[in-house]
Amino acid sequence: MSTSLFTLERSGLTAVSQSPPLALANPHQVDVPYIAGTTMKVVELVMAQKAHGWSPEELHFQHPYLSMSQIHSALAYYWEHKETLDTDMARRLAYVEQARQEAGPSPLVERLREQGLLE
Repeated sequence: MSTSLFTLERSGLTAVSQSPPLALANPHQVDVPYIAGTTMKVVELVMAQKAHGWSPEELHFQHPYLSMSQIHSALAYYWEHKETLDTDMARRLAYVEQARQEAGPSPLVERLREQGLLE
């Protein structure tokens, strides 16, 4: 029987983790896994790893407020819940792309294009 190192907050009730330093809970977002004691979401850590190809050691270097234990536990949580978290990451990326398209080019980019500094 597998025991998760993380908990999620549902309907205002916070479950207690068997490993308190790695429990996840956030009163503002239901069903979003956070690394306990931080504001970092598991998906943010995984997205950084995927985007940059970082090892757990490099993740620790880039995010020194996370312990190696927290990093490995968050990555293990990702692999145990890969389908759900991959769906969440795809949703986040689609949202960013939509917002980028709706915003259009920035005024700075427009000025640089006018000056011939950008294609």
